[in-house]
This record gives sequence, C-alpha cells and structure tokens, in this order.
Amino acid sequence: MLHSSERFDVGGVGVSPDHYIGGRRVASPRTFEARSPLDWSIKLADVARGDEATADTAVSAATAAFPAWAALSPAERSAYLHRLADLIDANIENLAAVECLDMAMLLESLRARVIARGALNFRNYADLAAAHEERVWSSRGTLNRVIRSGAGPTVIITPWNAPFMLSTWKCAPALAVGNTVILKPAEWSPLSASVLADLIDQAGFPPGVFNIVQGIGEEVGAALVADPRVRRISFTGSPQAARAIGAAAARNIVPFTAELGGKGAFIVCADADLDAAAKKASGQYDDSGQVCLAGTRLLVEASVRDAFLQRFHRFVDQHRLGDSRDPATTISPMIHPDHLARVDGFVQRARANGDRIVRGGRALEAGGLWYEPTLIEPKSNASEVVQKEIFGPVLTLQTFADEAEAIALANSTEYGLSGVVYTSDAARAARIGRGVRAGTVWVNTFLVRDLTAPFGGVGVSGIGREGGDYALDFQADLKTLQILEGSVR
Repeated sequence: MLHSSERFDVGGVGVSPDHYIGGRRVASPRTFEARSPLDWSIKLADVARGDEATADTAVSAATAAFPAWAALSPAERSAYLHRLADLIDANIENLAAVECLDMAMLLESLRARVIARGALNFRNYADLAAAHEERVWSSRGTLNRVIRSGAGPTVIITPWNAPFMLSTWKCAPALAVGNTVILKPAEWSPLSASVLADLIDQAGFPPGVFNIVQGIGEEVGAALVADPRVRRISFTGSPQAARAIGAAAARNIVPFTAELGGKGAFIVCADADLDAAAKKASGQYDDSGQVCLAGTRLLVEASVRDAFLQRFHRFVDQHRLGDSRDPATTISPMIHPDHLARVDGFVQRARANGDRIVRGGRALEAGGLWYEPTLIEPKSNASEVVQKEIFGPVLTLQTFADEAEAIALANSTEYGLSGVVYTSDAARAARIGRGVRAGTVWVNTFLVRDLTAPFGGVGVSGIGREGGDYALDFQADLKTLQILEGSVR
C-alpha cells in the first residue's frame, strides 16, 4: 500500500485526499480532481482514486476488525460514538467550511443545523442501541428471546448532496450494532468524509472499524458491493445505480437498503393558509432544488390557483442567488457543470414540448453554476418534467378539482419518497395523507424529521427503511434463542 501525509488547504482546513483504511491514510497511483461549485476554476484537491485492490484492502481491514468490535457491549460502543459526536460539535466550523466549498450548500445552514445533525445521528443511535431491550416472551412451554448482534462489514455509499449528514445518518446505526464500515462517498463531494475520518481517528476507534474508500462508483464502488465478505449494503443515490448494486447484493444474498430519487407532490387545498403554503413552496428551491425530498410538483386546488401563484411569486422574488458563504445568499450554485447541463436539458425539452415556462428557465447570465428558480406549467401530466426527477431548481404547477384528483395526480409517477399537504381541515389532512403513496407525508410543514421514525421510499424511490430501530434492525443479525422452560437454572 502507498502511504501519504499530503494535505490540501480547503477553506483553511487541512484535508487529506487519501483513503482511510485500517486506521491509516492510503494513497492511490491514480487521482481525480475535486473542484468547487462556487468557482469551477478552483481545484480543491487531487483525490485518491481507488480500484479493486483498494476495495479488497478495505474489506479485509473491516473483516479483521469485526469480531472484536462486535464483541463489545452496546454501552462500550456507545462511548466511542459519543466521543465522535463531541468531536463533530467541536469541529463544526471546519466541517462547514469544507462542505461549503466542496458541495456549495449554504454556509449558514451548515453551521446552524446540518453539521450538528451529524453529531446528533451518532448520539441518537448510540443511545438507542445501548438502551435496547431484548424481546422476551413465553410460548408453547418455551422462553423466547430475540437477540440483536452485528452482522459483519457494511458498505455504505452516499450521494453528493448533504454528504456529511447523510454519511453519519448511515454509518451511525451500523457502528452502533457492532458492524464495521467501509464508506464510499460520492466523487463530486468527497472531502467532508475525509475530515470525518480524522475525527474517527481522534476518537480512538480501533483500526479497521471505520474505513473510507474514495473513487468512481463504477470502479471501486462496484468492487466493494461485489465482495462476498460484505454483509450489509446501504445506498443513497439514483435508481439506475441502485439496480446495479441490488443485483450485486442479490448474488451474495446480502441485505440491501436503498433511498433513491423523489418527485414529491406539494398539495395545496383551497382551505389552506395560502401565505404559509406559498412560502414553504418557494423554499423547495433551497440548495438549488438538489434535495430528493423536495415537493417539486405543486398541485393546487383550481379555485385558489391565482391567489396561491401571486403569493408564490412574491416569496420567490425574495430569493438571492450567490456565493454560499455570503449570509445574504438563499440559493446556492449547482454541484457540477454536467448536472447544470442536465437540468437545463429538461427545461429546454419542456419548452420545445409546449409546456409553459411560468418563470425562470435559464442559467444565470453572469456564468457559474447558478440556475434561475424555474416554474413550469406542463401541458399534460405525461410531460417529462412531471414524470422524471430533475433534481434542480425546477418546479411544476398543476391544478386539481377535488381530493380524489389531487391524490391521483400525486400518485401518478413511479416515485414515492415524500409528499406535502397544506390544509386547515384535519379530516382532509388524514384522508390525503393516507392516500398519497410515499414513505413520508408532511402536513402544513416540510423536512421536519424525527430520527426514530422510519424513513424510506416506495416504488422506484427505494427499498427498506432507515431511522431508529428500523435502521438498527436492518444492520443487525436477529437471532431467536428458544429455551424449554424449567430445563435450565
């Protein structure tokens, strides 16, 4: 293995570009560039580009470390996770600075809530695992006990949006139940994961318990998920990648969970607080719409369409596109030139298709990776911009006549990750909330998460659930110990 101590200055933070395997930094002969969406001319780092040999080394390290880590009590593992959470809290400024430059999320958001959520993830799962009570009951003359134990090495593959928070969200339950981890961050925003590895090291985790492998998904990611020693796979990303990963998991009979794309409906009923609904709808442009949970399809009751739209425009007009480090900025640039071109392609095809561009519809004239907040009124529900995930600052507007039509439109895509309903009627909220096919439906709010609640999608939006005991049970092996009553003392 090649060992390296090189570090790049990223926002005043020294960041290693190398893998973290078996408690050591490991370089690769090949690299790929990490550039900043804030200014694409800025190269942040030359990042180690892993291959099959790198994947083998990482899985070997995780496999070797697993027995001792799994043998610790939940309380002993909890102590490590709490130390890590404390270190995250102490390094919020550094993590925010790196992630802002690497992914372009608003610096104030990173400081105020996103990075701290990473610490909360580790504390939450540490406490849940330590407080877990085994299920015990008597049946047919036997005493039954369900035991939760570590399963083995877990491969975790995370997306380029909100990379730090999503990495901690997935790594925390795996570590808490006694699994070892190989994290493969997205190649478009890999650097905050490297800072996390430094904090893992400072927290004193045993070598091999937590590993990071950098690289291209089709290369090192494919090798990781194909390794038969891997016992769990957790992925967030596109349905296309999930199909390939799921096929690899199936070959080795490995449990696999996937949180994939979204095309959420944002339903506004005539009895809703239209100001609140319009303001929240304008917030769907946050992070340039690069949020899988966003309610990108505005479904508005026909009788209040004009009143809602007037308010919506007023709130969108208050947005400011700019540098993510500027507190006045509300909409950040997009992650990559290729992604900007992809989003613009959807808009231009919609224009050619005869869909009405209500506002926006082009990249910022000043250049860079900013795209105007865009609203499209499609000529039919079959329009591509309605049916496909765009993952950018592009919303669609449709109207409905009654609850039945609202639910039918909400359920008319192949996605089912989330939905939003605005109404002042509790019975209507319950009917529509139950009727919308999605893993999470918010009523009169958005993106409020209870970490103990199940999270995931239906349809092509995913397989399985994360959050609370749902994540811990997925990461663990569950065993039933059944003892004949009276046969032991």
